[in-house]
Amino acid sequence: MASTPPGQRRMQILQALAEMLEQPKGDKITTAALARKLAFSEAALYRHFASKAQMFEGLIEFIETSVFSLINQITERQDDGLAQARDMVAMLLQFAASNPGMTRVLIGDALVNEDERLQQRMNQFYDRVELALKQALRVAAAEGQAPEAEATARASMLASFVLGRWHRYAKSGFKQHPAQDAALQIALLLA
Repeated sequence: MASTPPGQRRMQILQALAEMLEQPKGDKITTAALARKLAFSEAALYRHFASKAQMFEGLIEFIETSVFSLINQITERQDDGLAQARDMVAMLLQFAASNPGMTRVLIGDALVNEDERLQQRMNQFYDRVELALKQALRVAAAEGQAPEAEATARASMLASFVLGRWHRYAKSGFKQHPAQDAALQIALLLA
């Protein structure tokens, strides 16, 4: 029987962890439960990840890579600053809807009682998202679509709006789509 390549096994572990995070109850995930789900020993988990924190770092890395590559695509594809900001918010809401387990990482729910540096890393993620929104709104200001002085405040409001929608989505047990009824609110925030 052929062995599974290490990179593929790591991905299986991260996918299983993300699936376990999709459970609406939000119970704390243990390495024992994760190993049971994968049908291998905890020792096998630790051959691929030195700690559970490293597993969460793998999920955060996936989130960062995915989100920021999509933000880069939006800014390259879209010249209009307001459209960039609108598309970024829509993408962030859709990312959560497509990755419910990751939403628990995004809102910090899955990181409670884990290594503090994980939450710090998520805080840096939010700062980078807010910076991308601020840059889009500065582009809008340069185009005469919005006042430059409001770029920072509007970017903060948009980032808070997204975070609130992610929380609502998680609290609904991943039933209420995060973008539901969001278009009008986004338009008002950008007006």
